[in-house]
Amino acid sequence: MFTGLVDDVGLIERVEETEAGREFRIRSRYTGLVEGESIACDGVCLTVRGFGATEDGSWFTVAAVVPTLGRTALGRWTEGRRVNLERAMRAGDRLGGHLVQGHVDGVGIVRAVERQGDAWLIDVDVPAEIDPLLVPHGSITIDGVSLTVNALPAPGVLQLSIIEYTHRHTTLGLRQPGDPVHVEADMIGKHVQRLLAPYLASLSRV
Repeated sequence: MFTGLVDDVGLIERVEETEAGREFRIRSRYTGLVEGESIACDGVCLTVRGFGATEDGSWFTVAAVVPTLGRTALGRWTEGRRVNLERAMRAGDRLGGHLVQGHVDGVGIVRAVERQGDAWLIDVDVPAEIDPLLVPHGSITIDGVSLTVNALPAPGVLQLSIIEYTHRHTTLGLRQPGDPVHVEADMIGKHVQRLLAPYLASLSRV
């Protein structure tokens, strides 16, 4: 479980195909890692396979299997890419963002980026299955960052308002129109949708 509060931005140093899947070696400032722990990489919960340190800092490796590659943009990641990182929360930690599982629901595409006063407005085209879960001023996770839905300007379009701190401390400041982003809808909304599905289906048959 995560909170969507990014605590480091890592750098992909190496990408290779291994028996474990598509493996990424990521440079970060993390210390005290253990094999098997979870780290959200651009919002994707991945398992630490190895770690170490060099004169330039610390690194760890994670791998993505075929199902993960199929529902995320990890297959497009290359060396030199910067990624948002967050270690799994511990019981007793402050929940400063919202409950995030690191289970990406789909890949959105940045439609527009506009500076407006002291904020950056980012419009994102989202997959059709995510659109019903969006609520104005509700929670959404984009590339692992806990954010608030600023507006829903059109069907299938989500607007974000990025403050200066988030713009500077995450990779969202690098996003441009056409870029893919990982989208995870609010977990509570997904459970409510699932619980209501049989009731709504019965109404449609009346």
